[in-house]
Amino acid sequence: MIKHLLKLTICAALLYNSNLAYAGNPDRQGEAGATELLINPWAGSSGFHTMNTASISGLEAMRLNIAGLSRIEGGEFGFSNAQLFQGTGISMNALGFATKMGESSAFGVTLAALSFGDIPVTLVGLPEGTGGTYSPNFFHIGLGYSHIYANKISVGVLVRGVSESLQDIGAFGFAIDAGVQYVSGDRDEFKLGLSLRNNGSPMSFGGDGLAISSENTGVDVSGSEYTVTYNQRSESFEMPSVLNIGLSYDFYVNDNAYIRGIANFTSNAFSRDEVGVGAELNFKNLFMLRGAYRTDLGSAEVGEENVYTGVAVGAGFKFSLKKGSASKLVLDYAYRNTNPFKGTHNLGIKYAF
Repeated sequence: MIKHLLKLTICAALLYNSNLAYAGNPDRQGEAGATELLINPWAGSSGFHTMNTASISGLEAMRLNIAGLSRIEGGEFGFSNAQLFQGTGISMNALGFATKMGESSAFGVTLAALSFGDIPVTLVGLPEGTGGTYSPNFFHIGLGYSHIYANKISVGVLVRGVSESLQDIGAFGFAIDAGVQYVSGDRDEFKLGLSLRNNGSPMSFGGDGLAISSENTGVDVSGSEYTVTYNQRSESFEMPSVLNIGLSYDFYVNDNAYIRGIANFTSNAFSRDEVGVGAELNFKNLFMLRGAYRTDLGSAEVGEENVYTGVAVGAGFKFSLKKGSASKLVLDYAYRNTNPFKGTHNLGIKYAF
């Protein structure tokens, strides 16, 4: 079963990659919806610019490469907050739980919600606002499963429900993620990862908010006029499919410290492709210092630049709550440069047991 899942994942990635005539095409930029699926609220992987496809593990793997979920040591419960594009008032919160199922499998659930703050209500006749406010509800929930085979190859699949709504209009859809990780070396220092994300059903908006009342074009048999309510049908949109291919290698300084180097290629179906590199200094698996740089491939016209091209940095601390206890508390922070705006800050906390 595991071998079949591995083959299906690789075949799906190859089929996706064979259609790269559409990928990385700026002409399709802006055509996809549900782009909040591309936002990473987790602080640990954000310090890598979300490029640690090959080495990510545990709870955060459900956001980038579900195959890494089964490399969790026991269980994790985590919460993270991302202050997006500092100055806009937009933020994203994520909550998740992951646990081992036997020696080789793991299961996880994650919930993320995007907050826009309070937006003033304006009308055609009241462009300065009515005094009221509203806030869209964007959230998604994911259920993931991963299995590791012979401690070398891990595979996983995740199903995510995506919801976007206002008071009287909404859209809902499903997306599927799949991933593979391969580990080799005496200390598992070499890692290769591949993930295919956000492949799902088209979404479209519906609800009373799309209804329009208009006077009839004629009169009925009695000669009186009447009002007709028309229901507009919105155009459907695709989800932002992404293919990630990553490499990772650990350079051991001594038995207590190593430097992990990463490289990653991202193929976007609805925007420009990206490539980047990064590194992490890990001391006794208690203190981690991260940094990465990512850029778009090809020249970009004004207005087509990726907001996250540039530098990302982060740090993590892991410590025991009680001496001799196997349970750990993990604190992570990350900063990502943005253009424009004043950067994105991620802060997360995880309880590992």
